[in-house]
Amino acid sequence: MSEHVEELVEEENSVTMLDVLREENQLEEDANAVLGASDDKNCTYCKGYTRQALYACRTCCQKSVRAAVCLACSFHCHEGHELIELYTKRHFRCDCGNSKFGGRKCNLVASKDQLNSENQYNHNFDGLYCTCERPYPDPDDTVNDEMLQCIICEDWYHSKHLECEKEMPADGAYDEMICAGCMKNNDFLWNYACKYAVNMSDDKGANDKEENKPVDVEAVAKQCTMPTKNNLGKETSFRGSCFWTEGWRSALCTCDTCKELYKEKRMMFLLDPTDSVHAYEEAGKVNSRESQYEKGMKALASLGRVEQLTAIEEYNNMKERLIQYLQKFVENKKVVREEDIKEFFSQMESKKRPKVVVPTYCR
Repeated sequence: MSEHVEELVEEENSVTMLDVLREENQLEEDANAVLGASDDKNCTYCKGYTRQALYACRTCCQKSVRAAVCLACSFHCHEGHELIELYTKRHFRCDCGNSKFGGRKCNLVASKDQLNSENQYNHNFDGLYCTCERPYPDPDDTVNDEMLQCIICEDWYHSKHLECEKEMPADGAYDEMICAGCMKNNDFLWNYACKYAVNMSDDKGANDKEENKPVDVEAVAKQCTMPTKNNLGKETSFRGSCFWTEGWRSALCTCDTCKELYKEKRMMFLLDPTDSVHAYEEAGKVNSRESQYEKGMKALASLGRVEQLTAIEEYNNMKERLIQYLQKFVENKKVVREEDIKEFFSQMESKKRPKVVVPTYCR
């Protein structure tokens, strides 16, 4: 919070109401990305195993216990607790109130199984990530390194630990990432990477890309159970994380042999079009109500020119006063509390300037 305050205090350029609405819109889009179609009032337990936003409660569970609760339970059963945000996990059922919580019951669903046997847990539930086994954010790391989620193991990795042989593709240039460990354990995927990976070296699968030939799915399927073989039948030296283009999952072979392989490796979710995080985010957008950006733009459009200018002036005036108010917290290195913000707006309300009336004259 203090870092955010310092940035706010150091900001010198004034912002327009449109800037505010755009920033609010970005925040809402980020929230939809995390929460998707999550319900903040009803526990997801009755929906069974599904992709959802999850939170690990360190207040209710001992350090050796791995468990997670849904969005609604984080509000109604674990308010004020120490929660670890896990982003989303696939095929997960809310643990709140089961045997992992030491007798503490869920406030939203009274009766639950003692355990959710199909839930999968990793070190993320302990607040640790990546091959370096560090928390995020890492208090000992001064470099603000981007973290990416592997679509198979669903762990989060620092970009510097992805073991990429070449420069990582720019954000937006790929759709999904599979970490080096998962590519090694499922090396038949390299057969598809020659066509659908965006970070392959020029000398690896370059002929397929340059000639823009379609992948021979049947040929790939015949070799997909043969580790470290590419679709030319030669030994490969592919390693590291793999970044995939949009739609690559639809190219996966669905013959009986391949399906058995996916089942054996517990990867049938790759054939599920609703499994991807992108599909999850889209579901959140469909179910979300009109955004604050849309509401704000409609409100601004309904105002006259003078009223628009007055609204923008009032916002900039509020911003200047807020910066001055927060300056004392920066100087004293204090954390801004909820009651401090309420106090500020209470003061703003009492110091409101009289409404400016623009006179109109008849001719």
